[in-house]
Amino acid sequence: MYAVIETGGKQYQVNEGDIIFIEKLAAEADETVTFDKVVALGADDGLKIGAPYVDGAAVEAKVLKNGKAKKITVFTYKPKKGEKRKMGHRQPYTQVKIESIKA
Repeated sequence: MYAVIETGGKQYQVNEGDIIFIEKLAAEADETVTFDKVVALGADDGLKIGAPYVDGAAVEAKVLKNGKAKKITVFTYKPKKGEKRKMGHRQPYTQVKIESIKA
């Protein structure tokens, strides 16, 4: 059984036992979070699609850690004007393990 969940403005297809990196949540490590925005559920008997979400479906996950991704360098400039700017960015994330999918 798999589910398509929506969190942080993105959609993820998850199975039980999957470890995924999602946008940062306000949860500490070893906490349990519930995703109730389930867009679709897939099983052996077929696919159930919500409008916009499947009623009564939820996905429970355990937060493994919060962190920041590798640094990326952003460089902007305007040609012939002598204007340039170099910046760095580290995107925060939450790593979660999918514990159960409830239809």
